[in-house]
Amino acid sequence: MSAHPPTRPAASAASPEAAEPAKSAEPAAPPEAAKPAASPEVAEAAEPAEAVEVRRFWGTLGLPGLVDVHTHFMPERVLRKVWAYFDALGPLTGGIEWPITYRQEEAERAALLRAFGVRAFTAMLYPHKPGMARWLNDWAVGFARRTPDCLHTSTLFPEPGAAAYVREAVEQGTRVFKAHVQVGGYDPSDEALDACWGLLAEAGVPVVVHCGSGPAPGKHTGPEPVARVLARHPRLRLVVAHMGMPEYEDFLDLAERYGEVRLDTTMAFTGFSERMAPFPRRALPRLAALGDRVLLGTDFPNIPYPYAHQLDALAGLGLGDDWLRAVCHDNAARLFGLPDAPEPAA
Repeated sequence: MSAHPPTRPAASAASPEAAEPAKSAEPAAPPEAAKPAASPEVAEAAEPAEAVEVRRFWGTLGLPGLVDVHTHFMPERVLRKVWAYFDALGPLTGGIEWPITYRQEEAERAALLRAFGVRAFTAMLYPHKPGMARWLNDWAVGFARRTPDCLHTSTLFPEPGAAAYVREAVEQGTRVFKAHVQVGGYDPSDEALDACWGLLAEAGVPVVVHCGSGPAPGKHTGPEPVARVLARHPRLRLVVAHMGMPEYEDFLDLAERYGEVRLDTTMAFTGFSERMAPFPRRALPRLAALGDRVLLGTDFPNIPYPYAHQLDALAGLGLGDDWLRAVCHDNAARLFGLPDAPEPAA
């Protein structure tokens, strides 16, 4: 199965650690004469076609760029195994053909997000067994240091010592956590995670959680396990990945019940996902009403269509430019305290 073609024309999709420049004893050279800035037409011609299209999307909305809360960066050997799993049509993908669109090296992928005008993105990484989360978190510290536009991301797993490494990650300045109930095969309401959720709720650190039953159900997917977590930790800033696909309306219920629950748009509304799990159009007014708690997510680079298609799918909902501005930038900019984040509407 392949994705519907994007509605906009689209083409395609580490960083070296920053170092302090060495101080020289030589006197500073006189500044060069300022060069005339390139015209917008020249600047556009120098960028990949899809980057031009994405930048035009947010530029037309009057935004300074995009904030994408659901992008994947992880140790290369782990990411290669993830890609191999998608290539093999494993059971967690529902056996669906899933070609990876952006199969570049780490530095190229980060550079492409910047070319798209993504101001901030995440390194959604996740363990599938005990003993893996701390190692991934250690890697993420280094990635965040060498990638300043990445929101420092951490993860967890229900295991002895989880509260200790979650606290350590918070003290190291992590900005967001990732929990993957489907891949990890665990119940998020497991007692081993209770102290972790309490720590994160108290610290105000958002958690992006894949808890919906798409693309294939797991033993602990669906709204009930997460509802048990929220009943104990109602201030937890939970971001439901993929809009909770396919249990969209159940997760809208949770967002309406708990003021700190948010939803990310990852893969939702696209031609690819609409074939498998269409979003019910009767729920669009509820989605519009929650416009201050919906965040742009894409699953880059692990998507089977161009990045621009996700943006076109959001625009195609017909919820208006104010809603698009909030979803594609403003909501996440406020949540993560980014520079120039707009004030919430009165």
